[in-house]
Amino acid sequence: MKSIRFVSALFGMIVVLSGCQSFVPPSPDDPYFAPKYPLPEQKQMVSGGSLFSTSNDLLLYQDKKANQIGDIITIELTEVTDASKKADTKTKKESDVSLANPLLAGRNYVFNSGQASFETDIESENEFRGEAESKQSNSLNGTISVTVQSVLPNGNLIVRGEKWITLNQGDEFIRLSGILRPDDISSQNTAPSSRLANARIQYSGKGAVADVNAQGWLARFFNSPWWPF
Repeated sequence: MKSIRFVSALFGMIVVLSGCQSFVPPSPDDPYFAPKYPLPEQKQMVSGGSLFSTSNDLLLYQDKKANQIGDIITIELTEVTDASKKADTKTKKESDVSLANPLLAGRNYVFNSGQASFETDIESENEFRGEAESKQSNSLNGTISVTVQSVLPNGNLIVRGEKWITLNQGDEFIRLSGILRPDDISSQNTAPSSRLANARIQYSGKGAVADVNAQGWLARFFNSPWWPF
């Protein structure tokens, strides 16, 4: 009876935890990553009879870079990470205690077929060896075009955008957001992802292939810290 109650309680806990860890899959056209369009400018009346017009001015040495809300910037993904950690621990302890047969009333008392009854010899040895090693490396290369969402008072640009690729077995997407300095934008209107501050880069997929490569919720529970055994 107790075993049945334990199994029922365990199953209920699994259901509750699986509900708390429910994951909503991403979908295209997320409003957070939607492009932001600039507001239409009011047309200015240009007086005729002059060779110079302020509405069509262009500086000779000025590069056409993104600097306003709604402008497009191409981010070059050049993310490479490599981490390695190794630990090795070894301890050893040895103990040896020996007690000779004592003299009692001037003589050694011997029992048990000639063996000293009081003589003691204790030896102990304890040894521990632990070794661990962990390695992880990741790389992400590619490009994604994002739009300027807002311009901060110091001139830095908040950029954000996403790219979706539909294949025959599912979808793949890249999402990116961060803060970019105008000085880090090249004359080709590109910037490396390593120059993004507070960068959030997500590359994943959804569909049949992604579902096969993902563990089920019950398997994730048994592999999580919530499983006590």
